[in-house]
Amino acid sequence: MNDDTPRGGKRPEEGSPHRTLQPSGWSKPVGYANGVEARGRTIFVGGQIGWNAQCRFEALDLVGQTRQTLENIVAVLAEAGARPHHITTMTWYLLDKKDYIARRREIGRVYVETIGRHYPAMAAVQVSGLIEDEALIEIQAIAVVPD
Repeated sequence: MNDDTPRGGKRPEEGSPHRTLQPSGWSKPVGYANGVEARGRTIFVGGQIGWNAQCRFEALDLVGQTRQTLENIVAVLAEAGARPHHITTMTWYLLDKKDYIARRREIGRVYVETIGRHYPAMAAVQVSGLIEDEALIEIQAIAVVPD
């Protein structure tokens, strides 16, 4: 991508190779982007949950499982030679919206420690259940490594 940033878009301070899409006059989102423009090799990360490499849950709380889930995403990205700042979109599936809102600051700290201050386009959805009974969160991600 070139460094020319058209009106309504900006490059994140974190050094992301992508362009954040922020329509003129819209309130600035906190912790996510309204849209992201990217060009390059696409990596699709299947839904990751909060278990370790041996498929065991070490944490039974939302914050601990979120940390492990994000670490799992980073590990999958690394297999493709990608890094967290290449993530263009994430979808979070949560069992308990109220728990997420109550622990949002802790989850935010875990996010920054694991992913950095890179905020892709995101969606969060409360679901009635996940396939693994102990899972409290599942996150799916798409990353684009520039050409």
